[in-house]
Amino acid sequence: MKFGILVNEGPFNHQASDSAYQFTWAALQKGHEIVRVFFYHDGVNNASNLSEPQSDDRNLVKLWSELGQEFDVELMVCVSAGLRRGLTEENLAPGFELSGLGQLIGAGIDSDRLIVFGD
Repeated sequence: MKFGILVNEGPFNHQASDSAYQFTWAALQKGHEIVRVFFYHDGVNNASNLSEPQSDDRNLVKLWSELGQEFDVELMVCVSAGLRRGLTEENLAPGFELSGLGQLIGAGIDSDRLIVFGD
């Protein structure tokens, strides 16, 4: 099955990002295709290389980045939502890319299911 993933919450203030990561990883392990992961609203904070979580906390930015690179999954960040939160090309973590809402629409069209995590 082909999945599109939409993440609307940041990595440190809500469970949604962690749940999205766990779902995406499990789907890939089971042989499903991830068309694209799109980060929107506060979810764009998952792409910031400026975050420094505590050593005993999960580093979701790093985990997303590694997942994208290991499985060749597109990690798209809404440019408008990112710029409103100070996220630019210079402070994107590896593997993330700024893009427009057309990429979200494309994920919905190209996938069998678009799974939304967060409000």
